[in-house]
Formats: sequence, C-alpha cells, structure tokens
Amino acid sequence: MLKEYVGMPKHNQTRYYAAVIVGCCTLSLSAGIAAAPTIQLTVDTSMNRHPISPYIYGMNSYGAGADASDLWKSLNLPVSRFGGNNVSRYNWKLDATNTGADWYFENVRLSNASNIPSDSAANRIIEQNQQRGTQSLVTIPMTGYVAKDSLACGFSISQYGAQPVTDAQWRPNCGNGVSTSGQHITGVNPTDTSMAAPPSFVGEWVTFLKTRYGSGNTTGVRFYALDNEADLWHETHRDVFPIALTYNQLRDRTYQYAAAIKAADSQAQVLGPVFTQWSSLFISPNDVQRGDYSTPDDRLAHGNTPLIAWYLQQMKAYEQSNGKRILDYLDLHYYPAAQGVTLGMAGDAATQALRLRSTRALWDSTYVDESWIKDTGIDGGVVKFIPRMRDWVANHYPRTKLAISEYNWGAFEHLNGALAQADVLGIFGREGVDLATLWGVPKTTDPVAYAFRLFRNYDGAGGQFGDTSVQANSTNQEALAVYAAEAAAGKALTVMVINKTKTALTAPVALRYFKPNAMAQVWQYSAANLQAIQRLADQPVSASGWSGTFPAESITLYRLAGTGITLMRLPRMR
Repeated sequence: MLKEYVGMPKHNQTRYYAAVIVGCCTLSLSAGIAAAPTIQLTVDTSMNRHPISPYIYGMNSYGAGADASDLWKSLNLPVSRFGGNNVSRYNWKLDATNTGADWYFENVRLSNASNIPSDSAANRIIEQNQQRGTQSLVTIPMTGYVAKDSLACGFSISQYGAQPVTDAQWRPNCGNGVSTSGQHITGVNPTDTSMAAPPSFVGEWVTFLKTRYGSGNTTGVRFYALDNEADLWHETHRDVFPIALTYNQLRDRTYQYAAAIKAADSQAQVLGPVFTQWSSLFISPNDVQRGDYSTPDDRLAHGNTPLIAWYLQQMKAYEQSNGKRILDYLDLHYYPAAQGVTLGMAGDAATQALRLRSTRALWDSTYVDESWIKDTGIDGGVVKFIPRMRDWVANHYPRTKLAISEYNWGAFEHLNGALAQADVLGIFGREGVDLATLWGVPKTTDPVAYAFRLFRNYDGAGGQFGDTSVQANSTNQEALAVYAAEAAAGKALTVMVINKTKTALTAPVALRYFKPNAMAQVWQYSAANLQAIQRLADQPVSASGWSGTFPAESITLYRLAGTGITLMRLPRMR
C-alpha cells in the first residue's frame, strides 16, 4: 500500500518534518523557470467567487525576535499561533514545558514570570495579540503529560547511562536518549519529567483563559489546537510516548480533549489532528513506526480507510451522537520535502527554481512530487494538498474548515523566498484555505516580510489585497502567476502578478465583468529595491483590460477602482 520512505527533512534542532509535502514537476532548469513564448492573463469577476479568510495571513509566535511586534502591527496580523514541539507538554500552572527531541528532552521555563500563571509566557502572547487585534491560536497538550518542573530531563545520564550526545554546555547530565550502542533508550519513566495532564487539566486551563480574557467569540482565545504533530510523538516526545498513536487512540483522545475545550468555552474553535507526516494521512503513526506500509494492520482493521478520512468520519459520528461539533478545522502541517526548499536559506539557482515550482503541490493535480513522495505509491506522487483536504471534508465531514497551522518555503532572506511566499498566499486565498500560520518569523527587512505586506499593507496605509476571490487565469501559471480579488464591496479589484522567471515578461490582462476606471494604481516589489514596495506610475486601463510588463523576479499589485459583479446587473441567460 505504501512504500517505505527515506530522506525526511528535519528542523535544525532535530525537529522532524516528514510532513505534508511538496514536489516538483519534470522541468529542470539551472536558473529560474522558462517562460512560454506568449502568456495571457484573464480576470473574470463573475466566476469562482468566494470570501478570502483573513486568517490565512497568520504567523507562529515561536522564534519571534524583538522586531516581530512592529512587523505584526504593520501587517495587522490576523492570527498568531502559540505552538510547536516545545508546547506539547506545556504546564500552564508552572509556565514550564519540555523541549522534547528539539533539545535533549529538558524541562524549561518559558518566561521569567514571577506571578504565575497570570504572567506566564502564554498569557503574555495572548495579551500582546489582544493589544494589536490579533486572534490567538493556543496549542493544548494531549499526550497526557506536562512538565512537572523546570529542572528535569527525560534521559539523564545519571539514571539511564552514558550517551555520546549531551547538552554539554548547559546541562551535561542530559542526553539525547541514544545509548553508546546507537540504540534508543527505552523503559523511561514519564514521571521523571512529567505529571499527568488529563482532559480535566486542559478544561481547567481553558476555563482560566475564558475567565481572564473572555469567550472565544468575543475578546478571548478564539482557536485551540489539539496538540502539535501527534503523529511524531513517538520521536519528538518518546520519553513519555514511545509507542506511536493508533487510529483508536487518536479518536479517543480527540473526543476527550476537544470535548473538554468545548465544555469550558463553547464558542472556541478547535483544530485537529495537527498532523505533519505524509504517510500518516493514510495509515496510522503506529503503522508507520512499525514500518508496516504494504499491509498496515491498523488501517486494515479500520475498513482499510485512510486515517484522515476515518478521523473525519469519527468526528461526524460524535456530532450525530452528542448533538454538538467538537472539531471545527481540519488542521495539517505542510513542509516541502524536496531537497533544500524548506526551513533554510535560498540555496543555489537549481534550488531556487525548485522552490518556485514546488508551490504547485498545494493545488495542481498534474504535479508530481520530486522527493521521496513520488515513490510512496500514493496517486502517482501527486500531492494536490488543498484539494485533497477539501475532498476529505466534503466526503466525510462537511462544513469542517481547512487549516495549515505550520508551513515554510524557506529563503526568508532572499527575493526567491518572497516570490514563493506571495505565490503560497495567493494559492491559499484562491483554494479556500480558512486559516494558515507561517512557521518562523521573518525579520522586518526580510523579503518574505514584504510578500506579506503586499497582501496586508502594500501602501503603508493599510491597503490590502481584496477579500473576495475571483477567477484569475494564466496560460503559464508556473512562469507568470496571477491572483485576483474584489475589495470594497465590489468597488475595487486587486490583481497580483508574480513573475517567477529570470527575464522580464509582457502579457495582456483581460478583464471580464468588471468596469474599471481609466487608471489603475500600481505597486511593485523586485530586485530594484528589496527594502520597499515601490509605487509606480498609474496604469491606463480600458474596459477590456491592459497590457503589463513585469520585471524579472517581481511581484506587481494593481488596484482598479470601478464597478464589479456585485454592483452590476448581469445579462439574463437564456
């Protein structure tokens, strides 16, 4: 059924990201993507209309530097996530957590607070979010354990013997849980580092947050995630959870912990299962851990149903039996698996070209992944990630929203990263994602930060990409991508064009069902100035559109005032 995979990418602190993957087409170029001889762009405001959720422009708070607050304020950041591996065992009463495999399984404090839990790290993030009008997405622990103090570690040498790799600088008694023979140390007592955290512990936390900040539909925490990458607990938190999750364990824990959240705050929105492995979308983490790909026992014992499809069926069954929904968002993480694309620098010309191609794995049913994904035997290596999520929801639990609470295309420091990020945000809006939070916080001056500004504050005065997606087509989306959305209740149209190639391109832009004013405002981000979005001369526009010239590796945003489909009377169809 599935073939064993190798070469899964990792975070630079051993954070595993086998996840939801990106692939590449068969095009191979040493410098950028070759453009077709002629490219035509078309925007039709009568077709494929749907709201764009503002929550797709979110970021994770992990790793936020001193300037992050200024960036987030300038972006009017809609949602910020408190999450990651080091939150899976967060004890809100002690403001302590365990770092897991990211850093020697050590218990640590997350802040210097002296008035706990009032002044905890989590509360500080929530309060900062409130001050700038940002919604909070808080990760709740679901392993059944949280840190009992800020001193212990999961694999102490004094208790479990010598380990070649230790935290020599800070805590030399803490190892990485691998013995001198190269084997994982087993038989660890979870109480070495942790205390029990049943659903009532989480319910008490949500009650505390609701009392302190308000309910989820007013001023309080709006979103709660059911832990973080539970499909990797047997790696990232193997000192307390060494045997990977089964189908039934995932269902039962979701029932228990999600119900506890809803009982404490019925207005809160719950996200799950927050998985990251490609294979764990189809078979259980337990099947994966045992290397049981060809005849996965756990999946076969559950009607041979892919895990995520089965999970959604169980959530629907809960609602039918109990009269209430406990899962609001299907949340899966997405990291490109192609070599060198994610969580790093821009790389060489071939890697940069690969990065730009790889965004197609989010949507394109003809796009074959160029990593180990193509060898897993699933759909010929085609990921089509968002349509796949959408189909699972439609078939198994309609009205569940879509979330991608971690993703990263790398190259924050480079124009190549900005091109990829702008493309990803455009895809999220067009494909109907409801919430997304970038993993990693760009510096204020990073090109990736400017990609966000193009959607959230392109003119420095709060100008935003439209909030109603409309059909925008390119005859060569891989070279010259286009996205469009109406704004101001149909009185304006925003059109974003991304030239991914190494050469300037000229293309006509045809307009349908939008009556523009004579001139369009134009903003552009390119190598001409990596520290500013430049305001260009207005573009003359006719009723049928205009012709635009797009510099190599550039992002151009048009804002057309006029009358859109919402304000026009369409001709009667016969």
